[in-house]
Amino acid sequence: MSQYLPETTEESEVKTRHDVDEPSMFKVLLHNDDYTTMEFVVQILMLVFKKTIEESTRIMLNVHQKGVGLCGVYTYEIAETKVETVNRLARENGHPLKCTMEKV
Repeated sequence: MSQYLPETTEESEVKTRHDVDEPSMFKVLLHNDDYTTMEFVVQILMLVFKKTIEESTRIMLNVHQKGVGLCGVYTYEIAETKVETVNRLARENGHPLKCTMEKV
């Protein structure tokens, strides 16, 4: 036995937690307005949410026709970052596009 490692005679007790809570999930939503172009909405969906052109077009049409479109469901931090990114990009490009999040 090494002189640097103390000898232990008692067993250590390790407690584990078996019931780990899942993180809360949040829906990220785009809201319709009368000024943001459909093309810009599709670009945002592809850039920020990594959607295909087909998925982006479908979501954009929901925003246009129903007033709101679901972009995805994420943990709080990810949803918050995506909302902030969309809102910043919209303002930088002169669009009033509104993106929000709500708890699932």
